[in-house]
Amino acid sequence: MIKIENVTKTYRMGSIDLTVLNKVSLKVRQGEYVSIIGPSGSGKSTLMNILGCLDIPTTGSYYLDGKEISDYSEDQLSEIRNEKIGFIFQKFNLLPKLSALENVELPLIYRGIPAAERKARTEQLLTDVGLSDRFHHKPTELSGGQQQRVAIARSLAGNPPILLADEPTGNLDTKSGNEVIKIMSEMHEKGKTIILITHDNEMASQANRIVSIRDGIISEEGV
Repeated sequence: MIKIENVTKTYRMGSIDLTVLNKVSLKVRQGEYVSIIGPSGSGKSTLMNILGCLDIPTTGSYYLDGKEISDYSEDQLSEIRNEKIGFIFQKFNLLPKLSALENVELPLIYRGIPAAERKARTEQLLTDVGLSDRFHHKPTELSGGQQQRVAIARSLAGNPPILLADEPTGNLDTKSGNEVIKIMSEMHEKGKTIILITHDNEMASQANRIVSIRDGIISEEGV
């Protein structure tokens, strides 16, 4: 499903070129649950941004479903994000003035899904993550764990085949974090391809496969 080959990412910092990813190659098969683990500054979030079509590599190739997308336009990449990838972020990224239902519904509005279908799908997604009694609560009325579950429901709204999770338990207590890990495992069991970015060995161990990255280089790969 995903293949990157010899990907580099270099940023210009004044008169200095800073290489964050250095000839990284990686394959992720359909239905896999892969953890990418590394310390702060290792390049793992930059790698996630490229895998999620939020950024493009400086050099190298990215194949998604067999198509080379490294030179796609921003509009083409936006279409891929909309159709194929769901994102779960550490900071939830919920809109504070919208209810849980409205936050989850938002990507469906962008897709032009009819109101009745949006409502039914959104209510089901929130029920699936254990929030059937929180439909009309705003983010400030929810705990951190509940906010992350709303974010997970939102990431699933368009039924994307791929989920990218960047430190999804980073702002959560242990109990809430375990709930999020459980939901992600359930999503994997339902056939989602999951790529988890983390610095936490225990969380990484929940995946079926672990890839380590340090100083912009994939140093080992485990099963």
